[in-house]
Amino acid sequence: MARKDGYSLAVSKKYVCVHGHFYQPPRESPWLEVVEEQPSAAPMHDWNERVDAECYAPNARARILDSDGNIDHVVNNYSKISFDAGPTLLAWMERADPETYRAILDADARAISERGYGTAMAQAHGHLILPLCHERDRRTQVLWGVRDFELRFGRRPKAMWLPETAADTPSLEALADAGIELTVLAPNQCARVRHRAPSGSATKWVDVSGGRVDGRRAYKVVLPSGRAITVFFYDGPLSRAVAFERVLDDGARFADRLRGAFEPRAREAQLVHIATDGESYGHHHRFGEMALAFALETLQARGDATVVSYEEFAAHHPPTWEAEIAEGSSWSCAHGIERWRSDCGCSTGGAQGWNQRWRGPLREAFDLLRDAIAPRFEELGRTLFHDPWRARDTYIDVLYDPSEASRLRFFEREGSSALLRERGSEARVRALSLLEMQRHAMSMYTSCGWFFNDVSGIETEQCLAYAARALELATELFGDRFEGPFLAKLAEAESNRPESGNARRVFEATVRTHAVSLRRAAAHYAMSSLFAEPGRDERPYGFEVQFIEPEQRRAAKARLGMGQLRVEQERTEAHLHVDYAVVHLGDHNLGGGVRPFPGRALHAAMREDLAEVFSRYDLTEVLRGLEKHFPGATESTRALFHDEQKRILAAVLTSTLEVALSGYEQIYHQQAPLMRYLASLGQTPPNAFTLAAEITLARALHGELGRGVEIDLVAIDALTREASGAGVTLHGPELGEALESSLLAIIARLSLGEDGALEDLASRVATLAMGGGIPFAPSRCQDALVRVRDERGVRSEPFRRLAHTLHVRA
Repeated sequence: MARKDGYSLAVSKKYVCVHGHFYQPPRESPWLEVVEEQPSAAPMHDWNERVDAECYAPNARARILDSDGNIDHVVNNYSKISFDAGPTLLAWMERADPETYRAILDADARAISERGYGTAMAQAHGHLILPLCHERDRRTQVLWGVRDFELRFGRRPKAMWLPETAADTPSLEALADAGIELTVLAPNQCARVRHRAPSGSATKWVDVSGGRVDGRRAYKVVLPSGRAITVFFYDGPLSRAVAFERVLDDGARFADRLRGAFEPRAREAQLVHIATDGESYGHHHRFGEMALAFALETLQARGDATVVSYEEFAAHHPPTWEAEIAEGSSWSCAHGIERWRSDCGCSTGGAQGWNQRWRGPLREAFDLLRDAIAPRFEELGRTLFHDPWRARDTYIDVLYDPSEASRLRFFEREGSSALLRERGSEARVRALSLLEMQRHAMSMYTSCGWFFNDVSGIETEQCLAYAARALELATELFGDRFEGPFLAKLAEAESNRPESGNARRVFEATVRTHAVSLRRAAAHYAMSSLFAEPGRDERPYGFEVQFIEPEQRRAAKARLGMGQLRVEQERTEAHLHVDYAVVHLGDHNLGGGVRPFPGRALHAAMREDLAEVFSRYDLTEVLRGLEKHFPGATESTRALFHDEQKRILAAVLTSTLEVALSGYEQIYHQQAPLMRYLASLGQTPPNAFTLAAEITLARALHGELGRGVEIDLVAIDALTREASGAGVTLHGPELGEALESSLLAIIARLSLGEDGALEDLASRVATLAMGGGIPFAPSRCQDALVRVRDERGVRSEPFRRLAHTLHVRA
């Protein structure tokens, strides 16, 4: 297919390819299937959300500026570069940021439409170090990566990224066996090369170890099986410059560095290509996505080089050189693959004297667990599946689409029992639990668990959480206790932090406290039902919940909830039927009880007893009644899932907060004349008065700023003048967020049609936002305005003023 940009790859001699490896370690709780709050990612909820806002989303709409520094147009970088995106990251993004997720998929489709070749490549699924994997796990990880890509992008992948580019011959064989045609490695991963003529004759092998390979061409690696795979060895110095030497500070300089990497005297086609973490473009280097977009557009516009993907270059310039790889090598460890199993010296820092001797025992502990449960999986799996290992290989279809229809297709294909077609049957729960056990037994090897500097880091804790879930499922399935040797080996993985002790202490004191049994899930849903918002979806936590005969009673500030509920773990279909009683006595006083459903008679007696004492507002007797009917099974707010605990505690404290805010408001209104007088004299009011003024006026201003198209600029001006007169400064991100929300709402209305009054309002609101008095991040409003401009071509004077204020070319 001819390229729409007019370039012919049969004629061009110079090509550029920038590869971005977009990946975040999986952060979801293995019990809840959601990412819980990570305080270190503040001000965002978690690191996925933060990196998405700083990198993944901006790369879908990278700005190209004009000579005046205004946004001229935007570029979807994913359609210009070569990229891989982790399947676990894309699964999160599909839920959390569907707009960016769709832009990534569309970019690959657009590249195929315009140039005939895609820009996306697959990734081995869970980011395990494939040379360190058991052969079965390596096969499954590659097959899952291929299938996940196929389901998301709608085509079979031709290329696959190896996690950490860690490679050996068995790993390349696994790729070839799955139909993968090419991959990308670091220059230090090439051992020797030779040229092979079309006649079949070949030159002598040349040693190029130590990164001396000429990476400007493709190479063919012939495997022992007789199959071959095309390998590109990226430009190491240039890739390091992009990642670590601030090349992305200037898009023009970036283009110059790419242009300068060509060999002027070369007669064959040359590919200058780099590979870095995709997070370089925006997360590690602010505005790096803009530098990337500018550099590629500049190279293409000036005719310096044709911008291609690996897939496109390989199709037109197949390798005439052969290579042999350095076995057991990677791009991020100078010692091969030791970073993921030994104290090789590679780490991300840490205090003086720290070591990574914990890496070996950690991997050995996981190996012990894996090898203990594998034969049990196979033995029980044979009673449920035609081939349990093949069932695991194809389980990715259910992970991608967990609907009942998808599960039925899976069990009809892989299952050996008709009982597997019945949702929630004992056989089906066991089958799904087996597969989930295996999923987590692979996930515990995610590479990030070893990459950093201590066994107590959040990445290693995540791997330990997967191990905990695999261990839990194994115990439920087989009744055996697999944890003895596992915990003993974990104890050998000593932390550099004395307070953390070792991996066993981290596992027992931190990881296991986050485990969520069906009983705890039932307690959570029972207590949170007292604070459920109308229409609130209670299914984001990996459970399905059915309330049976729920009842709520109120008495003054107190609330009592009673009923039955059935909770089901979505992945395994394991379920529990309980009855419950929960009570909120006001403020943080929340508790209740859950127990396996005891039968209708005992359940009715519990309801009647608690209802009677609650009707008398005898709260002491209510608490005694809970202990009576749920002996040893009462719960507090600690049973709530972390994020919901935060939400519910905020809700129950609202009334208390309102009393406090009213008090501040009263103080301010009483003392405002005095504060204005003191300010007029240049005197500082007492701190108590200043605090009351800041809280009262900021609250009022927040309400005015967030009124959308009904925003009242006169009222806002009056409040800011009042604050100035009282000698206080109003600030805080919540004010900027409210203003952003209003401006976005107004711009959204502009997309519906021309409206001079609304355009004028938008211009005046933008002037307020960009004036510097209120913290304001304009990027989302700028993106929205560019879309309106491109779709409608608005050119009215108020619109021009709006565009000028937001630094958008009109």
